[in-house]
Amino acid sequence: MLFKTDDYKEHKMATSYQELTPNKNVRIEIQEYTPANGIGERHIMVHATNPQQAAKDQIESVVTAYQTLLEGKLSGYTAVFRRFFVSDAANQEGLLADALGTNGQATATSVVEQAPLNGTKIALWAYFVENVTTQQLTDGLTVVKHGDYNHYWGGTRTLQNGNSEQQTSQLLNEYANQLDAEGMTLEHDCIRTWFMVQNVDVNYAGMVKARNDVFDQHNLIPGNHFITSTGIGGRTADSRELVQMNTYAVKGLSDEQINFLYAKDHLNSTADYGVRFERGTYVDYGDRRHIFISGTASIDNKGNVLYVGDIEKQVYRMWENVEALLKEGQMNFDDLGQILVYLRDPADYATVSKLFDEKFPTTPKVIVLAPVCRPTWLIEMECMGVKEMKNEKFKPL
Repeated sequence: MLFKTDDYKEHKMATSYQELTPNKNVRIEIQEYTPANGIGERHIMVHATNPQQAAKDQIESVVTAYQTLLEGKLSGYTAVFRRFFVSDAANQEGLLADALGTNGQATATSVVEQAPLNGTKIALWAYFVENVTTQQLTDGLTVVKHGDYNHYWGGTRTLQNGNSEQQTSQLLNEYANQLDAEGMTLEHDCIRTWFMVQNVDVNYAGMVKARNDVFDQHNLIPGNHFITSTGIGGRTADSRELVQMNTYAVKGLSDEQINFLYAKDHLNSTADYGVRFERGTYVDYGDRRHIFISGTASIDNKGNVLYVGDIEKQVYRMWENVEALLKEGQMNFDDLGQILVYLRDPADYATVSKLFDEKFPTTPKVIVLAPVCRPTWLIEMECMGVKEMKNEKFKPL
């Protein structure tokens, strides 16, 4: 068994690369947050590594590695959210469902066709939290209970009828109604959304229009605030499902605990070009700060795409923008638990993979094929992080 970990203080983020299975066709990355007091958190990425394996074998290898972690290294932890990235949803969703079976845990689950660009058919990101209980609700929603807060993670939520505007409108309205039934609102309690849009160059505009219209009804308007989000290319097995929505909301937060990130020297308001999402959000608890960075690309504070056609320069500007958002939240790249990287052109993978491996050698990350909403954006990234922050006004996580 290979195990490497950086030295760290108890409350800091630890990074591990592990092979916890004799199956050499899988690589596992783990990022650990282990506070001196309070519950721990883990992000994992599980990568298939042998493109020559059959889809069934790759899927079984990734799922077996995940389940081995649940029973071993991550015993005492619960997977509260997981996303499987597959290369061919129509042929692989069934194989994945068969491999997963039931493991006794209620876990919000997303499956999206965003092919891992290492040439394999599947990768997994999962987020684990220590000492919590979960309960499956409806429409892919899972409630995670611990202490004074309930965390609502939403997995795959889709519809088969209508165009992208109609589907997005119904998805958001149904979600808002579900939050209302749980004593929450879209405006106050939803922290994060993801919209995976089939044929994003065609269907993104409809998704944006519907989101703007629904947000109007919930006071998510310019001058107030929006919701941190990623809108990106991706699809399910069913060609009628033009939009997949994933969500995260928290019940029990005060207004003071939720803060939005702008980095105005680097980025403009998304409302300037007709869309509505926040660049980032951080949430303070009594013992830590969580940060969520939206899908971020090579853009300036006027909304212009920078370095059209130059993948390397777009990567560097994207990093600069993300770093500025993190800095505004008093955090940095060392605090990240995971990174998702979206590429429009798979021919850029070798360049981008080398750059990310050099800059983030130990941060769990995956690079997938997923066109960004503007054709001239060659790359986009999103991330999550955690840092110890003491605030006696708030209850711990």
